[in-house]
Amino acid sequence: MSAITGVGTYAPRFRISADAFQEAWGQFNAAGVSEKAVASADEDALTMAYEAATRALEAAEADPSSVDWLGFASSRPPEAEEDLTARLGAMLALAESSAGQVFTGSTRAGTRALWAGQDALAADSTTALVVAADAPKGDPDDGIDHAAGAGAAAFVLERDGPAEIVDRAEYSTPYPGTRFRTTGEDETRTLGVTQYDRQAFTETIGGAVGGLEVESDPEAAAIQAPDGKLPYRAAAAAGVSTDEIQAAATVHELGDLGAASVPMSLAVALSNGYGSVLAVSHGSGASADAFVVEADGDVPAATALEGDDPLSYAEYLRQRGVVTTGPPSGGGAYVSVPSWRRSIPQRYRLEAGRCTECEALSFPPEGACDDCGALAGYEPVELADEGTIEAVTTISQGGAPPEFAEQQARSGDFAAAIVALETEDGDETVSAPVMGTDAGPDDFSVSDRIETTIRRIYTQEGVTRYGFKIRPVGE
Repeated sequence: MSAITGVGTYAPRFRISADAFQEAWGQFNAAGVSEKAVASADEDALTMAYEAATRALEAAEADPSSVDWLGFASSRPPEAEEDLTARLGAMLALAESSAGQVFTGSTRAGTRALWAGQDALAADSTTALVVAADAPKGDPDDGIDHAAGAGAAAFVLERDGPAEIVDRAEYSTPYPGTRFRTTGEDETRTLGVTQYDRQAFTETIGGAVGGLEVESDPEAAAIQAPDGKLPYRAAAAAGVSTDEIQAAATVHELGDLGAASVPMSLAVALSNGYGSVLAVSHGSGASADAFVVEADGDVPAATALEGDDPLSYAEYLRQRGVVTTGPPSGGGAYVSVPSWRRSIPQRYRLEAGRCTECEALSFPPEGACDDCGALAGYEPVELADEGTIEAVTTISQGGAPPEFAEQQARSGDFAAAIVALETEDGDETVSAPVMGTDAGPDDFSVSDRIETTIRRIYTQEGVTRYGFKIRPVGE
């Protein structure tokens, strides 16, 4: 038996409405979607996965070092060929011996990861962490892009807990061309044969539900949502009413979350206190997974789904990198990948160093001690994820070094600050330079409290560097 002991969700702060699309295109091809979440220029599936996973671990009160299996799912991972569980595990401070598995290539990937997490527990794992994060992308005038949102959901799985996964089933049959992205393409597309797509959707969902052995009477149904109407068309096939689907639906406010669609709806249903949830995914091709989850009491959950920053269509295109001013000429600072890797403990986990000679803190912990000048070395000290701004300025267009220019062309002006980061006990601080995110430059002021998160920093040689940034507390 496997159980969900903690849930975490995350959606970006940016939102674009159906009306903004309608004004730009004269039509909006995402039925039932009123607005959708939009990833900012420094966000991708990996950073959103970090946000959701951090919340799930906190909700479950699970020590990251206790996680011995990690699953990461996305139909659009930021790297086409790389084991991203290695990066995500380092960001979350999981043990280096933790097993990791990446799931991609389909909107079903999120439930595939959940399935594999159960199998890991049935084998020899004690704590599994399943994270699904996605930000689909289509042609600008296509329904896939109009519906495409962004978000992530994460689950801590253990053998016993408040929400048990009591049954599961899968079903597959070939329906090529329903939703696909060929090698080398950036945009997901479909053949657009409406009746064919609907038949694939309803048949696979009905087939997966039909394979369940437990007779469920769900209070909520988390159904794959490519738009805001298709899940309801599958109600009869899934054996539920539109009310149960509405109870778990997130597509109307967040858009199509791809591989995170069903995990997000399941997480929201559990966090809202529903005692019985049917979760059914659909993957192009076509295939489906079905799960029955029964909750006995409240499931610990930490959610972050509020969006308070509306975008115009032009701003939306800029955040997506479709329209930018282009890169500047000139060089910039070069940091080799091996050098960057050596700094990962500082960039991911805020690891400072205590001088073994005078016990002063240094960040980063390298070279001679700033206080006593000794080269005796440092003992690692992990800092808390909060602090206070000591100095701040705004980096305007053209003011950033070239390596940051591509991101700035998408995000606009940003804050650069010196912050006093605190030790876990709050008794000491150490200063560090850092970039701001999740808010405009005017939202950062001296003496303000901040918290850290992990975002994209820049890309060189085709390799994206990730590291900590700051945002106002509570953002």
